[in-house]
Amino acid sequence: MTTPPLTRPSLLVRIRDAGDREAWRQFVDIYAPLVYQFARRRGLQDADAADLSQDVLQAVSGASKRLIYDPLRGTFRAWLYTVARNKLRNFLLARQRRHEDGDPHILDEQPAPEETEQWEREYEQRLFNWAAEQVRACFQESTWRAFWMTAVDGHGASEAATELGISVGAVYIAKSRVLARLREEIKRVQFV
Repeated sequence: MTTPPLTRPSLLVRIRDAGDREAWRQFVDIYAPLVYQFARRRGLQDADAADLSQDVLQAVSGASKRLIYDPLRGTFRAWLYTVARNKLRNFLLARQRRHEDGDPHILDEQPAPEETEQWEREYEQRLFNWAAEQVRACFQESTWRAFWMTAVDGHGASEAATELGISVGAVYIAKSRVLARLREEIKRVQFV
């Protein structure tokens, strides 16, 4: 298991450096699918959703040097959501000017609470999936399966222990170790 550096600057601070390829890779891995899903839910086709995702990432890149996290002004995810909504509005307006279908006014009003809640849920799911991809190789297969069976699939510890041929205590230890590592990985890149 590789040990992450002791000093972990937030991802938001790290992406200010356009040359920090690892920070940008992590950022894109976490946020591009979230923006893409947002665009697809709004009716964009695959290629258009991918283009919109690129536009949003370019906007973040352009603003990254000026990004200063201020919790009094709101969350980064809320800002990113606003950027995505504005880019979608611009896309729909451009399409309307070309006499294609699309109502650019669908985004004029404040987003419904369900819409922002869905954005947050999708972010949390994407962040979990990303972190799981990052840490899975750090664990033996039986440890990972014990965690997955109990924490994700919802099986009981005794059922997982029986299937894996390990003790119930080993299942609890495996789950605890993987959860701790996932939390650590998420904390390393997450900002409010």
